[in-house]
Amino acid sequence: MFSSPEELAQKLRTVQYLAADELLPVVYLAMKLRKPLLVEGPPGSGKTELACAVAKAAGTVVERLQCYVGINEEKAIGKFDEALQRLFLEAVEFRANDWEHIRRELHSLAFFTQGPLLRALLYERPCVLLIDEIDKVDQGFEALLLEILSEWQISIPKLGTVKAKTIPFVVLTSNEERQIG
Repeated sequence: MFSSPEELAQKLRTVQYLAADELLPVVYLAMKLRKPLLVEGPPGSGKTELACAVAKAAGTVVERLQCYVGINEEKAIGKFDEALQRLFLEAVEFRANDWEHIRRELHSLAFFTQGPLLRALLYERPCVLLIDEIDKVDQGFEALLLEILSEWQISIPKLGTVKAKTIPFVVLTSNEERQIG
């Protein structure tokens, strides 16, 4: 996204975001190494705005996963649109020997309502994936995120494994409500 910390600083200034000098190399290295950046601080301290400013400076979009107690895979990754699948079955004429083709079609991305984690992996150009308030999720959801962020792929039942087209720049924010780990 950026060739140096200096370019990052210059581009952030063009979008009216001033970052502390200590922050610029950290953001740049996280991008360069393709590692998530964890930003901690109290509510209102500008954690989310950092992700938005980096996206704007890079000329890309932000995919935001707003975390909360009880968030699940369906909200984060997505789910099959069963109504659309039923409509498709009603609209298509098929013979008994077409069933395998129809089944594959019904379990494709065309019938999947994508959540922010999946969308972030499918962009043609890298986006900024903002995982906001990570400290509000349970350890099971953290494990799901770790799997996605370490392998850059998502395994979805009936759909299969979806590999990232590009690696997003990931910003995780925490209000420090609990220890992350």
